[in-house]
Amino acid sequence: MDALDFFFRYLHILFGICWIGLLYYFNFVQTEYMKVGEAAAKVDVFSKLAPRALWWFRWAAMFTFITGLLLLHARMSGLTVDIAVGSIMATLMFLNVWLIIWPNQRIIVNSNQQVAAGGQADPGAAAAAPKAALASRTNTMLSIGMLLFMVTSAHKQTGALSAKMTAFIVALVILAAIEGNALFGKQGPMTTVNGVIGCGAVLAAVLWGVLTFL
Repeated sequence: MDALDFFFRYLHILFGICWIGLLYYFNFVQTEYMKVGEAAAKVDVFSKLAPRALWWFRWAAMFTFITGLLLLHARMSGLTVDIAVGSIMATLMFLNVWLIIWPNQRIIVNSNQQVAAGGQADPGAAAAAPKAALASRTNTMLSIGMLLFMVTSAHKQTGALSAKMTAFIVALVILAAIEGNALFGKQGPMTTVNGVIGCGAVLAAVLWGVLTFL
C-alpha cells in the first residue's frame, strides 16, 4: 500500500504540474498576447497552437482529478479540513475545465480554423470567448488557495474535518459564491494578470483564516 500511495502521489503531482502550468500559460501569456496580437496571428494561434495546448490541458486535469480521488479514498478516515477544502477547490476547477472552458474554447478553435481555411467565423464564438475566459480566470484565482491547502495538509494541518465543520461550511459558502460568479458573473478585477493573482492571494488568505480560527 505504501508503494501504491507513493506511485499515485507522484502521478498526481506530475499531472498537476502539467495542468496548472498550462493554466498559467493560458492566463499569463496567451491571453495577454491576444490583447495585442495581430488579427492574422490570433487566428493562427487559435487554429494551430491552442488545440494542442488544450488537449494536454484538459487531459492533465482529468488525470490529476482521478489520481486525487484515489489518494483521497485512501485517507477518508483521517481527512483534514485543509485537504477537504483544497480538494473541493480542485474539483470545481476540474469541472470548470470540462464543462465550461473546453466546450467554449472548442467553439472558438473551430471558428478560427474555419477562418484559416477561408470560411466565415462562427457567430457563437463571440459569446463563447467571455465564458471561457471567466472560468479560466476563476480557476487561476482558485489555484493559489488550492495549492496552499495541498501543502498545509501535509505540513501544517489546521485540524480534522470532523472538528472543523463550522469552518468547512463557511469555506463552502465562499466557494459556492465564487463558482456562481464563474457561471453567471463577470471577471471584474480578474481582467488583468495582477488582478487575478491579487484576488487569488486574498481568497487564499481569507480561507486560511477561516480554517485556522473558526
